[in-house]
Amino acid sequence: MIAVLDYGSQFAHLIARRIRALGVYSEIFPNATTAAELKRRKVEGIILSGGPRSVYENGAPTVDSDILAIGIPVLGICYGHQLLMHVLGGKVIPSSKEYGKEILTVLKKSRLLNGLSKNEQVWMSHGDSVVALPQGYILTGRTADCKMAAYANEKRRIYGVQFHPEVQHTVHGMKIISNFLDICGCKRNYSLKGIDRRIVAEIKAKVGNGSVIMGVSGGVDSLVASALVKLATPNIHCVFVDHGIIRKGEAEYVRKLYEKLGFKNYHYADASQIFYKRLKGVTDPEEKRRIIGRTFIEVFEAKVKELKAKYGEIKFLGQGTIYPDRIESAKASKAASVIKTHHNVGGLPAKMKLKLVEPLKDLYKDEVRELGLMVGLPKDALMRHPFPGPGLAVRIVGEITPDRIGIVQEADFIFTEELKKSGQYDRIWQAFAALLPVKAVGVMGDSRSYGYIISLRAVTSVDGMTADWAKIPANVLESAASRIVKNVRGVTRVVYDITQKPPATIEYE
Repeated sequence: MIAVLDYGSQFAHLIARRIRALGVYSEIFPNATTAAELKRRKVEGIILSGGPRSVYENGAPTVDSDILAIGIPVLGICYGHQLLMHVLGGKVIPSSKEYGKEILTVLKKSRLLNGLSKNEQVWMSHGDSVVALPQGYILTGRTADCKMAAYANEKRRIYGVQFHPEVQHTVHGMKIISNFLDICGCKRNYSLKGIDRRIVAEIKAKVGNGSVIMGVSGGVDSLVASALVKLATPNIHCVFVDHGIIRKGEAEYVRKLYEKLGFKNYHYADASQIFYKRLKGVTDPEEKRRIIGRTFIEVFEAKVKELKAKYGEIKFLGQGTIYPDRIESAKASKAASVIKTHHNVGGLPAKMKLKLVEPLKDLYKDEVRELGLMVGLPKDALMRHPFPGPGLAVRIVGEITPDRIGIVQEADFIFTEELKKSGQYDRIWQAFAALLPVKAVGVMGDSRSYGYIISLRAVTSVDGMTADWAKIPANVLESAASRIVKNVRGVTRVVYDITQKPPATIEYE
């Protein structure tokens, strides 16, 4: 096992995911974990993640010094890179911020940087820098603005890199992580084999003969989660909550899908008017998510009361929460900065009346899809693009209104149709249309028009934690834009978003 000590980085779990992809088991541990605990867990290597703090701040998270004395290989990334030097006698100071793609010049070969070229593209995100190394440590890499971007102590097997090898923008980051696993002497024998049986057994043990009310949305996560619960117990009630902020034709699609898959207790709840009323006039993204989260649970609790008389007591609520949902809600560490509250996490009331069943909470999207294939779900349903729990509310910047919802639904439907028609859909991780809260002048029918701007967003990714904008052929974008402006009333302009994640998130709010 490789232990990743979490110092609040939004990428802490991405490090663990990369390690698992290389065939080695990895877990996230709090940064206050002791050397004794790591020894008890028979950890073979330790990675200190990045984080938003500065090592010289009062109350900044540190590391148990005994960890560095037990002979287990250690790798510090970003904040972890700085922290190692801070506690080992080096020097860290505030510096000019370095953010984005940079070129690392490899100055000396080390086991960690073995196999890399003289110059490598890496991804930086820091405001402090290491400026002095303690005795026994050698400088192995630098960038134009970071004079000490990598160091090594081969005898103690302690390494540090200022950049992030776990993100896709570091071209040979996986090679660096793989080198660290070799330094640790890890066997590459971790896989998802048998995880379906283990998760089903865990659900059975938790719910027993109890009934589960399962929120389903038509998305991959809730589909796989509900299938696993169905394998564990026949006492499952799938509820599709139509909050009115969904894709065009989604309600009918989901009903037919679950009918085809043999779910006997499928229920439809039209709560759109409740959501519209509570979201009226709300523009703050976090407030939107909290309202949707609270209302979502309230609708479920009301549904429980309605079904209770017919089916008996229902004590459990199933959800398709996955790892990135929890990460971006900053649940992984107290040191993390909140990026956005996920509706399945931050929206839960303090005194919820149902016990949660979250069979996918430790998995990433690619793992969820693999698990779905294991339990026999149709590939076309598993390969649908992700759709956020808060729905189109996070794709409409500003206030939610029925008119704006209709515009986004139609624009999104056209964009998806064009991607499928051109064969681009299956090459893309996620694609959608978003509405911007500004209007622009246009000309229609020789008359001046004034309408909304639709932003098309399409990204390629492996797990949703990092993403690049999809290089869609110009003729496909042109066709989508032309159809949207022609057929979606109220739109005068279409733009294409080419921002990577990071720095942007995939969704707009």
